[in-house]
Amino acid sequence: MSLIENFRNIFKIEDLRNRILYTIGILMVYRMGSYITLPGVDASALLASTAGANNSLLGLFDMFVGGAFSRAGVFALGIMPYITASIIIQLMGAVVPYFQKLQREGEEGRRKITRLTRYGTVAITALQAIAFSINLIATSPQAIVIGQLGFTISSVIVLTAGTVFVMWLGERITDRGIGNGISLIIMVGIIAVLPANLINEVTTKANAILVVIEIAVLVLIIAAVVLLTQGTRKIPVQYAKRVVGRKVYGGTTQYLPLRVNAAGVMPIIFAQSIMFIPSTIGSFFPENETIQLLTSWSVDYSGLLYSIVFFLICVFFTFFYTAIAINPKEMADTMKRQGGFIPGVRPGKSTVEFIDNILTKITLPGSLFLSFVAILPAIVINFGVTPGFALFYGGTSLLIIVGVALDTLQQIESHLMMRHYDGFMKTGKIKGRSRRM
Repeated sequence: MSLIENFRNIFKIEDLRNRILYTIGILMVYRMGSYITLPGVDASALLASTAGANNSLLGLFDMFVGGAFSRAGVFALGIMPYITASIIIQLMGAVVPYFQKLQREGEEGRRKITRLTRYGTVAITALQAIAFSINLIATSPQAIVIGQLGFTISSVIVLTAGTVFVMWLGERITDRGIGNGISLIIMVGIIAVLPANLINEVTTKANAILVVIEIAVLVLIIAAVVLLTQGTRKIPVQYAKRVVGRKVYGGTTQYLPLRVNAAGVMPIIFAQSIMFIPSTIGSFFPENETIQLLTSWSVDYSGLLYSIVFFLICVFFTFFYTAIAINPKEMADTMKRQGGFIPGVRPGKSTVEFIDNILTKITLPGSLFLSFVAILPAIVINFGVTPGFALFYGGTSLLIIVGVALDTLQQIESHLMMRHYDGFMKTGKIKGRSRRM
């Protein structure tokens, strides 16, 4: 079956077709909203004053929101405040008893945590909106056509409403569309600026061979990221035979797959959100030389200090999110209830320690490689790659694109397989798809 026919199969399934079209429609609404400028801003004057600001953390932030930041759009803050609020709530869940209790309450606890995350998103967005308006007034005063106080108040209201609306769009995609809505919104913002950066890279290079080499290296990096994302360590699990009525169950050997990068793309998103905090603080005090000096390292994402701090935070969040996502004790208990055991390992505490030990061993190299990929843009810039195009050589942009694309593709694959179609990728194997005999 050809790839074209596989695409046709996608649209033969009514539910899958509706989900894809609904997702595309929501993403189009998000992209259109990023071009609506804040009240009181002269768009042409703002464009002239922000030209050449890509080689900074603000330029990186602008990429995540699809250029809405530099255009002072109503979605200028994007979904990042929601990500920051999620980080804070998860961190509090590890140390605050109240949040630990909510995490153990099942569905009702998750609803309360979601509600608190939304409240936190509003508060964080309001603070970032104040910093955004103050920074815009300081850096582009000629673009502000109304009073500064009125502009600040209106910007806080519009930007907060914009982020809440984007958060709602993401939730609608997750519920009624295909893929993770929040991740897809971030990915679409990144992809939106790729064509312009690629054209700029080609036009600025006098030697076409260099461009070909750069693209070849980019392909190799993408392949390495895919391998990292899909890599697993399989632990054999033996199930004892048991008789239920006249039927015999068990007696087979299966595998418990532990992903090398079990945390997925979330550690990079979390780390990037943390890295925005110093620059946000600096935006509140644009004329304070001391604060600007203390936060200057966080503005240049190609700097050495920024890369070191970013690398270490990525490693930390990889272990942190893996610890939250995978519970060895729960795995061991489930295995024991189903009559399974790992050969050579006693059920119970020994199994928990064995799984935890394996998980630590594979997470360490996975986190180091993931963090190295995260700082690759800063490395390739030193080899002559333009800052805009360098962002796609690794870092948050590439990891988000690959991770979200694979996750969305896996969900499409599941819909196809449930309705007895061949998978979207007939050759190869997406994680989670069983081999057909």
